[in-house]
Amino acid sequence: MRETSGAVEAAAFVLALRARGVRDPAVLGAMERVPRERFAPPALRELARRDLALPLPCGQTMTAPSVVAAMLSALDPPRGARALEVGTGSGYATALLLRLGCARVESLERYAGLAEAAAERLAAEGFAGASVVHGDGCAPGDGLFDRILVNGSLPALPEGLLARLAPGGRLVGATAGAGGARLVVIERDAEGLCRRQPDPALRLAPLTPGLARTL
Repeated sequence: MRETSGAVEAAAFVLALRARGVRDPAVLGAMERVPRERFAPPALRELARRDLALPLPCGQTMTAPSVVAAMLSALDPPRGARALEVGTGSGYATALLLRLGCARVESLERYAGLAEAAAERLAAEGFAGASVVHGDGCAPGDGLFDRILVNGSLPALPEGLLARLAPGGRLVGATAGAGGARLVVIERDAEGLCRRQPDPALRLAPLTPGLARTL
């Protein structure tokens, strides 16, 4: 009975996202298969299937599902992709990246408490392809990635992050300006970096560079 109820709730969740303009079948399928309530704070799980941003510990935010869907649709990870995620948060987007076919996701979270909790949650849900690291995703690092997802808005995308984009790769994030946050899609082609248009508005919380030392 519980299993049937969960399936109905998941289907209703997907239908609500479609009503809000989410059309990517792969993203909708992943969001149907990854229960958002298992990544939400226990006190807020009854709200997890609504299109709402939810508060997380350390003053962070679990992004609204329609915004996550828009970013993942723009990211469009190919099966077997190596993905870098900046801002793990609850680990929900990490799980979705793996459901979309990424072979490996390295996720960087500036708050040690969030990183530890997300890693435990992902392991408990059976997402073995995730590596959650307490680290500064805006700092230069080693390794190239086919896809980079930045879960938060920044005044400008750091050059060190752009340098980690593999040839043929794509980065999706958001830049913050006077009019609010706007989606940014950057690809590395044979001639270097190019930016795709248009840049629609997003309700996305700011991303804080640096490593938190106390949380």
